[in-house]
Amino acid sequence: MPQFTRKVGAGIFRDIRARASWYLSDWSDAWNYRVIPATVLIFFANVLPGIAFSLDLIETTQQYGVTEVLISSFMAAFIFSVFGAQPLTIAGVTGPITVFNKTIHDIIEKHPNPPNYLWFIGWVYLWAAIIHWLTASFNWCNFLKYVTLFSCDTFGFYVSWVYLQYGVQVITRQFNDTSDGAFVAIILAFLMLVTSFLFRALSKTAYFNRIVRCFFADYGMPISLIAASGMAYWGHFDTAHPTTLPVGNAFQPANGRAWLVRFWELDVKWVGIALPFGIVLWILFFFDHNVSSLIAQGSQFPLHKPPGFHYDFFLLGITTFIAGLIGVPAPNGLIPQAPIHTASLVVMGHPSEKSDEEGQILTPGRAIATSTPPEEYQPKHHARHSLREVPIAVVEQRVSNLVQGVICLLLLLKPILHLLNLIPRGVLAGLFWYMGTDALQGNGITLKLLYLLRDKSLTPPDEPLQKVRRSRLILFVTIQLIGFGATFAITQTIAAIGFPVIIILLVPLRMLVIPRLPFTPEELAILDGPTASPFTMESVGGSL
Repeated sequence: MPQFTRKVGAGIFRDIRARASWYLSDWSDAWNYRVIPATVLIFFANVLPGIAFSLDLIETTQQYGVTEVLISSFMAAFIFSVFGAQPLTIAGVTGPITVFNKTIHDIIEKHPNPPNYLWFIGWVYLWAAIIHWLTASFNWCNFLKYVTLFSCDTFGFYVSWVYLQYGVQVITRQFNDTSDGAFVAIILAFLMLVTSFLFRALSKTAYFNRIVRCFFADYGMPISLIAASGMAYWGHFDTAHPTTLPVGNAFQPANGRAWLVRFWELDVKWVGIALPFGIVLWILFFFDHNVSSLIAQGSQFPLHKPPGFHYDFFLLGITTFIAGLIGVPAPNGLIPQAPIHTASLVVMGHPSEKSDEEGQILTPGRAIATSTPPEEYQPKHHARHSLREVPIAVVEQRVSNLVQGVICLLLLLKPILHLLNLIPRGVLAGLFWYMGTDALQGNGITLKLLYLLRDKSLTPPDEPLQKVRRSRLILFVTIQLIGFGATFAITQTIAAIGFPVIIILLVPLRMLVIPRLPFTPEELAILDGPTASPFTMESVGGSL
């Protein structure tokens, strides 16, 4: 423990010093085409799921609206893109924070004399913000050196299934209105899902020229979303009146309240009660935000600018405090949006013979979802270096994150708010399914399960998992699935407020329990490993 606390503020100052020399280039490096598709992609992947996740919170508490979600998304994008040390990390309103806020509402409303909800949340956020600042100041983010792929894959697997579950919930809730509208929503959802993957598949074929394939990869999902939304108003679909996104008044908070939440007027007994909830929120954000930052800077991405976990976590405390002060859901790092953002900024190219022989940029056994299609279909007689393209760089800049946040703010203009109101909820369900399925495809648990189903005779001889005993592979995956199942199950109950505790326990489980199980060190090295490269992990004192 002394190494975590011996120099107060050392981690923050080290992050600032390491990143300061890159600040101007973070803006000038944005003069690259990859920034345009990355901005478009992450806007749709961030704001629409954020609104959809918040629908249950909006309808249950009556204290939030779409305006609050958009303001929260803009605040996070502005602060982390302009002031942050890790501008590639996308922050916004997540499913876990909506579950957290809704559960608090359900708990306090059972009291015969409940407090003002926003005042109470304001104190919860303030307590959490204070602990965030202490965490960053005392260098507790160095704890991230113990966070490996075991924990990240399990949490990512959980988040992916949350996306799939919310997609189903968006559909089933429409049966409360009209069955015709619900069936149209199902059609729109599958249309969104199938066309998005169709564009993705076409981008990886030998059809069309490279420019067209890149266009499919970069803009396939946004085009699918717009087309599916337009289909809702075509022919007989329009007569079914499918449910659309709810919107409020431009720049007006829910229920016409003031933007300033006077949480300091809360009765003192509720101030103390808010502290345990603040601690739970800190646990959630410590894992969720930092893991999203780790994955966004994963070892499969060829990054060259230094990270800054301590400093960014201090900034997260500021955004959490502001969220409580103005009464909006607290933003934090997003999975899978953060790694999607980095992947969309990957520059593909042909590696030199020397770099190709010395080491690959991609990590064995890990998938990378880059929007630029690899060149795998050139004639066999070409030189070896021309047979394929690999990630050679990432456009590390601040503009794409900032612009997508500004667009969130522009959505609050009345004419654009009207367009937002035209998007059917069924299309959002399809977006949830697409993002959840896409994230599952590259998840370590999924890859291991698919390996277990693979025909041994068709398995590549250089597959690392072949060096792991099958029984040990099954044991390792089973432990991960138990962790996923426990987290997913608790979020379906009134005890959902405690699910961050289950998530954080994955770390000591990996460090203290799994090494005592019958795995050899070589097997654990193949089954697990650091989430990010040693270069990225330097910010938290290196990896184990």
